[in-house]
Amino acid sequence: MSDSISSNGFSVLRHRNFTLYLTARTLATLAVQMQNVAIGWQVYSMTHNLFDLGLIGLAQFAPFLLLILIAGHAADRYDRRNLIALALGAQLLCGLMLLGFTYTGLTAVWPVFAVLVVYGSARAFMGPATQAILVNLVPQESFSKAVALSSSSFHVAVILGPTLGGLFYLAGPKTVYMISTALLVSAVVLMCLVKSVKQASASGPASWHTVLEGLRFVWSKPVVLGAISLDLFAVLFGGATALLPALAHDVLHIGPSGLGMLRTAPGAGAALCSIALAFFPITRRVGLWMLGGVAVFGVGTLVLGSTSTFLVALVALFLMGAGDMISVYVRHLLVQYETPDEIRGRVSAVNSVFIGASNELGEFESGITAGWMGLTRAVLFGGAATLAVTGAWALLFPVLSRMDRFPHDPKKDT
Repeated sequence: MSDSISSNGFSVLRHRNFTLYLTARTLATLAVQMQNVAIGWQVYSMTHNLFDLGLIGLAQFAPFLLLILIAGHAADRYDRRNLIALALGAQLLCGLMLLGFTYTGLTAVWPVFAVLVVYGSARAFMGPATQAILVNLVPQESFSKAVALSSSSFHVAVILGPTLGGLFYLAGPKTVYMISTALLVSAVVLMCLVKSVKQASASGPASWHTVLEGLRFVWSKPVVLGAISLDLFAVLFGGATALLPALAHDVLHIGPSGLGMLRTAPGAGAALCSIALAFFPITRRVGLWMLGGVAVFGVGTLVLGSTSTFLVALVALFLMGAGDMISVYVRHLLVQYETPDEIRGRVSAVNSVFIGASNELGEFESGITAGWMGLTRAVLFGGAATLAVTGAWALLFPVLSRMDRFPHDPKKDT
């Protein structure tokens, strides 16, 4: 029985610290995804303003951008486990504030944006720590399985969260916020149970030179720079998911439960793809796989912008999630294999800036573009721009497009 388990994608669950961390992260992601459905629907129902949907992303990204490099240095200097627990505690505080605002009667959107600023600050410190700690929780030979399983559990939460959020929203936003708060309490407790893990700490006094070490490292590695900047610019223009409340309301003519299903579809595609990767990891032509994943994301965005049929929109979003998962998988392994542990937090911070920019800033860009071009034209523009970026990066970073295997992969020479 143990031999069978050790040979499959779930063998990494034998490591207690990883299992506790994975469960805590999954519960927290589930809670945040539920909250996102409630926030998006509340804001759009109050204002019917596409620009406000963009501001939801900007409110999270602005503090994230200001704090992320400092957070990366903190992830190299302090216990990453404690940083994650504190960040989860701050997210719990945000959930309690959203619940309190809803109980007292929400008549303006600015309190929601204020809470999102706090959430963005917490996520700035959580992002580098969660990316950097994974390699410390499992042996190196299990790392690729841990990445795939971590990604699949994350996307399972992304599947269930919006669906549950949409269904619970039928009972009112208070129900969504109450349940998500309970999940965040559980996540904090589980993270506190993770034992201290060995990590290489940053040496020397803190300074701007040490804080910017991760940025200098990324700039010196063309393959790493190409991988994470591809995600930045592709998803920056393809952030159509921020417009889903408007697409659901104005184009597909469905309610909050339908919106929850739309938000679920990308996670479903990503989760199924990541489960497949846990059993059949990508080991050859990794550069082409990454570029292909981003191209699939762009094609899915084009389909989403050209349909008024609910089922077609679900399929398009499913494909977007699957394509994005391939890109995320390759990028994460590439960055972690290339990075020394003593600067892993700072490099992860740079990676988080690119990811955060592509997600939250991409949502802001989508809101601005939709207000200027119109809803469906903005989605179509995003899909076309994503495909254009994919082609441009294949030419600008030939080392990425020609990359066959991961560098320093422990399975490379076996």
